Amino acid sequence: MDIGHLPRRAFLRGAAGMTAAAAAGLLLPGLARAAGEPRIYSCAEWGARPPADPLTTLDHPANRILIHHIDCPNSTDYSLEHAFQVARDDQADHIDNNGWSDTGQHFTVSRGGYRMEGRHGSLDALRSGDKIVRAAHCPGQNDNAIGIENEGTYMTVEPPEAQWSSLVVFCAYICTQYGIPVEEIKGHRDYYNTDCPGDKLYARLPELRSDVAAQLSTR
Repeated sequence: MDIGHLPRRAFLRGAAGMTAAAAAGLLLPGLARAAGEPRIYSCAEWGARPPADPLTTLDHPANRILIHHIDCPNSTDYSLEHAFQVARDDQADHIDNNGWSDTGQHFTVSRGGYRMEGRHGSLDALRSGDKIVRAAHCPGQNDNAIGIENEGTYMTVEPPEAQWSSLVVFCAYICTQYGIPVEEIKGHRDYYNTDCPGDKLYARLPELRSDVAAQLSTR
């Protein structure tokens, strides 16, 4: 069962240049990916547990993006292995401690800039452009808003450049897939009484919308 109002957990300038570009999907080794799609690691790739309960896929597109922070330590381990562990820890916390069916958010971005599917089915739904998996990241928004958790705590510090660059590229892709206007990139606290996504990250949401708009203008 998903109860979107349960308390958020308290579990639990870094890499730039080439690292940031690679994590953001600007450098794609090997074969080119599907048109405009950045690298997103699936639940299977990071070793997700099966959902505890059946999940619901809704036959309508998302109309908003909600930005979160996990409220966990600001690790300086920017590796892919660490990112996968963050995803596993997050899922375990949401299922075992919150009693949710699966990871509450649709996607997660690590401090190293790796993008990962959170809730099972979210990546396929995003690729379809006309479906969304019911989530548990914000009461009243779980049927319509794509939830993106960002590893770290951003009350007094800002996210690393790799994470920021990755988030910009990711939001641009989501906006393209669902036809979401950049004005609908919001913060968790806009819809719920919480400090999420942290004072520093929340203060940069106008910049995020501007950066995403700039990305979209080049497509």
